[in-house]
Amino acid sequence: MDKAESWLSKTLSYRFNDASLFKQALTHRSAPGNSNERLEFLGDAVLDVVVSEVLYDARPDAAEGDLSRLRASLVRDSSLAELAAALGLGEYLILGSGERKSGGHRRESILADALEALFGAVYLDSDFETTTAFIRRCFGDRMEDFPHVDELRDPKTRLQEWLQARGMGLPEYELVNVTGKAHRQQFEVRCSVDGNDATLGAGSSRRNAEQQSAEYMLGSLTAIDEDG
Repeated sequence: MDKAESWLSKTLSYRFNDASLFKQALTHRSAPGNSNERLEFLGDAVLDVVVSEVLYDARPDAAEGDLSRLRASLVRDSSLAELAAALGLGEYLILGSGERKSGGHRRESILADALEALFGAVYLDSDFETTTAFIRRCFGDRMEDFPHVDELRDPKTRLQEWLQARGMGLPEYELVNVTGKAHRQQFEVRCSVDGNDATLGAGSSRRNAEQQSAEYMLGSLTAIDEDG
C-alpha cells in the first residue's frame, strides 16, 4: 500500500485520512477482504452529481437531452477505464490470483469500477467540495474540452437523421456473415441506402457491426454530398 499511497499523492495530490478506505477502493471482489463494490456504488452517484454540475455551468444553453448525452459520454465504462489506465490506477489494484493471471488490471469493467470506488472513498474520507476537486484533477482537460453533442449520437441515428433531412429512404441492414466461436464471434453487416453502394461493417455483436456500417455509409454519403 505504500507504493499506492505514494502514487496517489504524486499523481492526484491526495492522501487518505483513513487508509482502509483507500485499500478497499483498490480491492476487487476476487481478492480477500472488503471489496470495492459498495464504494463503487457510492462513487458512481457522486461522479454523476459532479459531472452534471460541471456540464450545467459549462453549457448554459444546452437542452436536457444534450446534457444527458454529454454526461453519459464522460461517465460510461469505456471512458472511465481509459482515464483509470492513463492515471496508472491498474498497477495498484488488489486482485485475486485468477484475475491477476488473466490481466484483470487491464480489464475495462474492473478499471472503471475501481475509479468510481476511489471517488466514493475520497467522498467518505473528506467532503463533497474536496471530492469535486479530486474528480476534476482526475479528468483534467476532459472536464473542459467537451465533444459537440452531434458527435455523441450513435452512427445509426445520425445516418437516419441525415437521410430524413434529405427526403431519402431509411437504411437497410443485412447480416452477411458470422465467424468465430460462440464466445468470440465476429459479425459482418451490410448497410445500403436507396441504391447507393453498400458499406460493410464488422464487430463483436450485430449491433456493433450495424453501427460501423452506418458510420461508413454516412461518411460516404456526406463526401458525395460535399463533392456534388
